[in-house]
Amino acid sequence: MKILVTGTAGFIGFHLAQKLLERGDEVIGLDNINDYYDVNLKYGRLKELGIQKESIEERHPTYSTKYEKHYFYKMDLADKEAMQKLFKTEKFDVVCNLAAQAGVRYSLENPHAYIDSNVVGFMNILEGCRNTDVKNLCYASSSSVYGLNTSQPFKTTDKTEHQVSLYAATKKSNEMMAHTYSHLYGIQTTGLRFFTVYGPWGRPDMAPMLFTDAILNDRAINVFNNGKMSRDFTYIDDIVDGVIKVIDNPATSNQQWNAQDPEISSSSAPYKIYNIGNNAPLSLMEFIETLEEVLGKKAKKNFMPMQDGDVVSTYADVQDLINDFGYKPDTKLFDGIREFVSWYNNIYN
Repeated sequence: MKILVTGTAGFIGFHLAQKLLERGDEVIGLDNINDYYDVNLKYGRLKELGIQKESIEERHPTYSTKYEKHYFYKMDLADKEAMQKLFKTEKFDVVCNLAAQAGVRYSLENPHAYIDSNVVGFMNILEGCRNTDVKNLCYASSSSVYGLNTSQPFKTTDKTEHQVSLYAATKKSNEMMAHTYSHLYGIQTTGLRFFTVYGPWGRPDMAPMLFTDAILNDRAINVFNNGKMSRDFTYIDDIVDGVIKVIDNPATSNQQWNAQDPEISSSSAPYKIYNIGNNAPLSLMEFIETLEEVLGKKAKKNFMPMQDGDVVSTYADVQDLINDFGYKPDTKLFDGIREFVSWYNNIYN
């Protein structure tokens, strides 16, 4: 298959592209390589895919020196004309949209970046699919859409109308936009609500990287809500395996869907929402203790109040993944953290 993977300089997009290439798919990568965090990490990921920094040009494909079936476009999703040209030129079989302005807390500081990338950019993806007859679209949503909901585990059939950050609101809007295009144009759309993804090549603004760097350099870590938080930590390989199952099995219409009692995660249109999480939340303090154990060093801790836009707990119900694919993420936190720390030591010495 010829697959567009947006966000290939990003954490999940990089790992997905690598796995697809290794199984023989043709992968066209796209990323604007913005400076939300250290671009050297982004270029490092691209280098692993055979995309050399010095060869990258705006809008022109850069060919991989490692994978015969891979090339890369430096492009912004919000650039309407460039995106239209890309879709018309390449004629994709599948689109997997993982590019987005990430980060809950940063959305309080720079809200317009989220509208440009996550709403305008996603609109360009949908229009590209519609105008070039791409029928299979999967895209990243987020566990953040559950917002103020405290009924756990979070189910895809739960109502999600009360987000607490603009980032989450843009992800919820993606789900609604996707359903509209599934209904109007028959595009098979699948939204994936990711739960706290971690692992090698992870983002430097997230806890594993922040905490590891601080602990190894004798700095205190900030522990928000005084440590009274929990997360459904999900290892990157489990996330990628879930995404590939969705790519290979695009959404279909739910023949039992009842418009008078509408089930939220599916539709009479070819539309579906899945959670991808470990289905086993751990407290923030358990996470820190595991990291300390792997590093062989105790953390200095600054206990802090809750931050605006954050939620106390996340916990994924993944029964739909089990029912539809016989699949459930299962990497233990200790094993995932060990792999992350090994990578961190190799990269940052």
